[in-house]
Amino acid sequence: MVKRLLLPVVLLMLAGGFWLSADFKTISAGVAIFLFGMLSLEQGFSAFTGGLLERVLKRATSSHLRSLGFGMLSTAVMQSSSLVSVIAISFLSAGLISLAAGIGIVFGANLGTTTGAWLIAGFGLKVDIAKYAMPMLVFGIVLLFQSSSKLKGTGSVLCGLGFLFLGIYYMKEGFEAFKSTIDLARYSVSGYPGVLLFMLIGVFATVVMQSSHATLVLIITALAAQQITYENALALAIGANIGTTITAVLSALNATASGKRLAVAHLIFNLVTALISVALIFHLVDLVDWTATMLGIDSTDYTLKLAIFHTIFNLGGVLIMLPFINTLVRFLERVIPDRIPEVDQPLYLSSASAEFPNTAIEAVKNETLRVYDAAVNIISSGMGLAREGGGNRIQVVKNFDGKPLTGESGIDAMYEKHVKSIYSAILVFISDTAFPRKEEHASTLQWLREANVQIVEAIKDTKHLQKNLQRFMVSGNPDIRHSYNRIRHHIAAIIQEILDIRQQQDGVMDMLALDALKLTIDEHKNSMADEMTKLIASRKISPQMGSSLLNDSTYAHDVSMNLVLAAQTLFGASEPELLHAARSVTLDVNDRDTILEETTMPKSDGKTMVQE
Repeated sequence: MVKRLLLPVVLLMLAGGFWLSADFKTISAGVAIFLFGMLSLEQGFSAFTGGLLERVLKRATSSHLRSLGFGMLSTAVMQSSSLVSVIAISFLSAGLISLAAGIGIVFGANLGTTTGAWLIAGFGLKVDIAKYAMPMLVFGIVLLFQSSSKLKGTGSVLCGLGFLFLGIYYMKEGFEAFKSTIDLARYSVSGYPGVLLFMLIGVFATVVMQSSHATLVLIITALAAQQITYENALALAIGANIGTTITAVLSALNATASGKRLAVAHLIFNLVTALISVALIFHLVDLVDWTATMLGIDSTDYTLKLAIFHTIFNLGGVLIMLPFINTLVRFLERVIPDRIPEVDQPLYLSSASAEFPNTAIEAVKNETLRVYDAAVNIISSGMGLAREGGGNRIQVVKNFDGKPLTGESGIDAMYEKHVKSIYSAILVFISDTAFPRKEEHASTLQWLREANVQIVEAIKDTKHLQKNLQRFMVSGNPDIRHSYNRIRHHIAAIIQEILDIRQQQDGVMDMLALDALKLTIDEHKNSMADEMTKLIASRKISPQMGSSLLNDSTYAHDVSMNLVLAAQTLFGASEPELLHAARSVTLDVNDRDTILEETTMPKSDGKTMVQE
């Protein structure tokens, strides 16, 4: 709503400015070219977020200082705090990093933006940067037409830098030309009224341009052309810092709870920093003068002194807020709690987690883990299995009558509440994810989709199996009760084995252990068929009972096998490349049949017996 109202106002203001002054057109064109350069730069660096950056981020957020360092260095390199914030929100939404790590990255990104002021004030205004822009644009355009995504990314980065330099040049020229017609410095306001007024102007300019970096360049070029006073420039810089958080808050209105928390944390940080800077601004001016003298900077070089001020007030904010990150996390989690719906909903799937391949895969994997855990609980309840003390040991309930162990009405109700919505959202998310996919990314998402289908199939097979379980677990025939108890014990053993393998997390070795489980499942199915034949032959159960037992042993086989197949995708390896390698050594159906044939030997009556 705010953006829709703001757009016509901005367009009318621009049209009026163009009509009144040709120099205003030059400045506006410079701002537009600079903003286009920022977009190109972000797109270029996004091409390099297909693996390396995500892995670095995952390892660089183990402490507050590491998160701060990552945010600062990545923003200094990419010159885009918004891209770094998008990456942080994406990882937070996918469950790859904690809220505390995300806050540390945002704090560091604020500090990293100060390098832009130094580059512009120290280099951009001191040399003719337009002559550097042209070769960058030429080489960048050539690379954009290449097929390699990395070369295209490099081309976007070069074009972005070229447009940034060109934008700064036109802003600088526009303000220089403005001198001959209008002296904007005449409209300066001194003292605290001026600080507050120009701070608000800085907020407005940043909200309009959606870039504090662009606002800062505009401030520095205007200051260099003496179109604004040094004191008012400092207030504008403070306002730019506040303005960039407002755009983040607006973009996070439809985000997940974690994304909203990070946006509010960003707002709190910049507001606290701004309030302290405004309260102490004249003391900070003295500190800037002293620092400039120590660095050998001329007392009249106000653009470099603005860069010093920008660094000092951001560094001060970091030093003040860093010790309170954990307190801030607790406050945000209390103020913006996770909504508890009547039906379980996705926690990690969002537009933010779909920004990059690895975060999209991790988000789908985390949701699939939720589906898997819910399915294990549903299957356990339907089969009369329970965890000892709620822990990781599965036990079989002895006097089970076939009714669900939970207070919920049945498998259908549990599926509707705990699985269906998440499962549906996963399928839609995988179908709608539109990033350029490498082969391993596409394959991993396909395997995760298959894993979800396998998990749901396991639940459906449990529902079919439970029908006869309810009948025969209360039957007066001890042999049929014993057979169905064997099925329950078998499923309990498979779930327990998967739990144990999941806790070990040994990569490819996990895959081999799961392959051994597949053989065990196949052996159990064959053993149940032999048992059914003997029971019917000895008249211990009726043929009708035997056909039900045979069908249900097949359902049990499918339940167990689907859980193992899903586990291979979920617990085998974390990286797509490792998962590809691990899956290449797994056994398929033909391999298992061959092994079973080789591990059986004829009995004296012509039947087969599985070796111990």
